Amino acid sequence: MTSATTLADIRAARERIAGKVERTPTVQSQSLTDRVGQPIHLKLEHHQTTGAFKLRGASNAIASLSPEDKTRGVVAAST
Repeated sequence: MTSATTLADIRAARERIAGKVERTPTVQSQSLTDRVGQPIHLKLEHHQTTGAFKLRGASNAIASLSPEDKTRGVVAAST
């Protein structure tokens, strides 16, 4: 079982992927805000060069590999 993601984990990931992904905007969804009664903001990851959020997680995963693991290479598939 993995532990919960901490703020420190998020900050470390942000440092690892800096310069590798685009900063994407957030917008408030008025329809969702009205529906739940709380401000709901959407992160527009479709603005990434790949058009999807997957680049962020993949970049972080690869940057987290040990030098030994990096020499073995990476295989990825996306659907």
